[in-house]
Order: sequence, then structure tokens, then C-alpha cells
Amino acid sequence: MRWGWLLGSAFVLAAPSAWAELRIPAVRYPGLPAQAASAEGFVPAGWRLESQVADDLNGDGRPDLVLVLRQQDPANVIRNDDGLGENPLDTNPRMLAVAFARDGGGYALVLQNHSLIPRHDIPTIDDMLEEGGVSVQRGALRVTLHFWANAGSWSMGNTTYTFRWQNGRFELIGFDSDSVMRNSGASESLSINYSTGKVKRTVGNMQDDKETVTWEKLPSPRRWTLDEVADGSAFDPLQAR
Repeated sequence: MRWGWLLGSAFVLAAPSAWAELRIPAVRYPGLPAQAASAEGFVPAGWRLESQVADDLNGDGRPDLVLVLRQQDPANVIRNDDGLGENPLDTNPRMLAVAFARDGGGYALVLQNHSLIPRHDIPTIDDMLEEGGVSVQRGALRVTLHFWANAGSWSMGNTTYTFRWQNGRFELIGFDSDSVMRNSGASESLSINYSTGKVKRTVGNMQDDKETVTWEKLPSPRRWTLDEVADGSAFDPLQAR
């Protein structure tokens, strides 16, 4: 069960007992080629290229590739006969890949990750990756996850992870989340700049548009990599170490 980042990372999604009856198949993730001439060359058998972005991520002036790959295994499409939530449920997982443009043409793989984008394995929660959820802005890789549940939680919102290629790896430089409780209108946002060590919290309510803003310092100087974030729906952005 995932613990959410919404409303101060405090909400817990109540799980109907029927969820336990859904048998989600295990996945063996294939290794991607070290080099390829195009985006299609990185797509393994049984997978498809769901989306791609071409932009410069390492500052050399050439467009690199950001790829979202999704498995296409019919065995991962699960029947949910409980009547609560999506049926059938497509649990086919995704991989996030980044390949840098090479001097002589083609691309070289620098990142293959299958944990940041959560697998869609709970029928009452929408697929967390919406169209356009993976992008590049001002040379930084951004991954936005959307949360909406039709049972188990009143909370809805978005969380964006921002990574920059530095020190030979993709480091987390920004975390931004916002959430609203659909029953009460209570809202909360959290914005963290890992480069400056500043944390901004905003609390309000949709009914009166009043907000309270507080600032604090990060509890730790640690710099997280994209792989270290792991499951993007469970990461604690303020963990001390």
C-alpha cells in the first residue's frame, strides 16, 4: 500500500479488501540497448514507445531523447469483478529512459528506470501518468504524477519532480506538490528547492481563497538521484537522510 505525498504526506489510502484478491503479475524488466540510431531502437520486444521528448539535457546543444516505454502484455490486463474502480485494469508497467545524442550520430543510453512512474495496480486510483506528464523545461527533466481516487480518499492533486543532469547523474533539484480535499476544500502545497535548501509550505481553503505561507530549511543536505527517489508516489521529500 502506498503512502501519499498529498496533504503533508499524511494521507493513507484505505484499501477495500477486494484489492487483495487482484493478482498483479510480476514483471521482468528487459535491459535496453546501450546505443541506438533512433528512439525506436531502444524499444524492446513486447513494449511500445508511449511518448518521447527531444531536447537538450546535458548542455551540448544537441537534442537528447526522453522516452516513456510501456509493456504490452495481455496477461497484465486484470479483470476486476468487484465493481469498484476500473475494469479491466491495465497494469502494464512503464520504463523511463534517457539517451544522449552522440557525436557521430545516434544516441547513447544514460538512464533506464522503472520505479519512479508507479505501476497502475489499484483500480480505484487513476493512472498517475497523464499525457504530457514527462517533459523537459529549461534543460531539466520533469515528471508530473497526478492523483485522483474514486474511493478511499477525498484528496486530489499533482506532484512534480525536477531533475538536472549534473555530477554525471540526474539529481533531484525540485519537488512541487499541490493537493485539495474535495470534501472540505482544504488545500496544501509544498515546494522544495534542493539547490538552495529552501522549503515553502502553503495552506489554504478553496472556499475563502486565504493562504498561509511558511518557509523552512531542508533537514538534510543530501542530494537525491532519480533512481534513489524510487517509487514517485511514496517518496518522502523531507526525509532527513
